[in-house]
Amino acid sequence: MTSETIPGVLLAGGLARRMGGGDKPMRTIGGRTILDRVIARLKPQCDGLLLNANGDPARFAAFGLPVVPDGVGNFPGPLAGILAGLDWAAANRPEVKWMLSAAADCPFLPRDLVSRLVAALREENAELAVAASDGQSHPVIGLWSVSLREQLRHALVVEDVRKIDRWTARYRLATVTWPVEPLDPFFNANTMDDIAEADRLAALDGG
Repeated sequence: MTSETIPGVLLAGGLARRMGGGDKPMRTIGGRTILDRVIARLKPQCDGLLLNANGDPARFAAFGLPVVPDGVGNFPGPLAGILAGLDWAAANRPEVKWMLSAAADCPFLPRDLVSRLVAALREENAELAVAASDGQSHPVIGLWSVSLREQLRHALVVEDVRKIDRWTARYRLATVTWPVEPLDPFFNANTMDDIAEADRLAALDGG
C-alpha cells in the first residue's frame, strides 16, 4: 500500500449554510480558490483525485476532476460522500484497496497526510485511519478500506448513521496527530470570518 495506489475523494457535498449557501471550496484565499489549494496539496500524494459534490457538476469543470454525487439522498453528510468515493473506486479502479477522504474546504492540508496515515494503518494493524490536531479528531480526513463500503451503505441507509465517529467506533481505528504550529493544517473555512483568517494563515503557509 503506497500513495501510488490510493486515490482521494474531496468532500464538497455540504450546504455551506453558515456562509449563506453556495460552494465553500470555490471561495478565494490569497488569490486562489480553496479547492485549488486542496488539489495542489493532495495531487502529489494520491493516485488521482475525484470530487464529491451534488448539483450541476459543470460548475467544477475547470478543475478537471471526476465529480461524483452522493448515492444516498437528503444530504446525509460526509459519510455519504465517503461512500460515493468508495463506490467510484470499486467501479472504476478495482485494484484500489484504500481511499483517502479530505474536506474540500481545508486549504492547508499536510504534505505528509497520506504517508503518515498509511504508516499508522500498518503499525497499528488498523482498519481505518483518521487525522487529528490540537486534541480534536478530524474523521472527515482519513483512509478508508474499499472492502467496508457495503457495511457503510448499510449503516447509512438502514441504520440512519450520520456521525462519522459513530461508524468508525466499530472498527480498529488509528488516529494520527499533526502539530498546530505555525498553523493547524486542518483549519477549515466555515464562515466569512474564517475566510479572513485563512487569508492571514496563507501567508504563514507560503502563500
